[in-house]
Amino acid sequence: MAISKGDTLPDATLVEFTAEGPKEVSLSERLAGRNVVIFALPGAYTGTCTTAHVPSFIRTVDQFRDKGVDEVICLSVNDPFVMAAWGKDTGAADAGIAMLGDPRAEFTKAVGMDFTAPPVGLIDRSKRYAMYVKDGVVTVLHAEENPGQCDVSGGESMLEAI
Repeated sequence: MAISKGDTLPDATLVEFTAEGPKEVSLSERLAGRNVVIFALPGAYTGTCTTAHVPSFIRTVDQFRDKGVDEVICLSVNDPFVMAAWGKDTGAADAGIAMLGDPRAEFTKAVGMDFTAPPVGLIDRSKRYAMYVKDGVVTVLHAEENPGQCDVSGGESMLEAI
């Protein structure tokens, strides 16, 4: 069953690339007492993710901060090395967006937002969605019907909803 508005996110260990190398991140600790926007997508360096989803949050990250959002997190079923490189290549890292990997898709599966599309090589990937989380509780959730679309899960749509 997929996560929905009003649910508390389960704890998960994600991975972030830091100046010291890969670092495990407890999601519940990262969210505790904070207002956070998380947007998740099928994969780094994939079409819509690179040309539409990440750029929509780069364009809006400062406006989220103006609305009291403490952090914007990009989440994907990728390793931290790929997420770091992609963050650098897209400008997301320079914009202050945290690039977190869920390399075993454990969080993605725990919230029921996983899918598999073997014909295009996507196995155990994340559906495309964005959510606004206050102290670990989902207050807004925008999920796309099709992982190739970026309409309701884009930065502008999430900004309008909060």
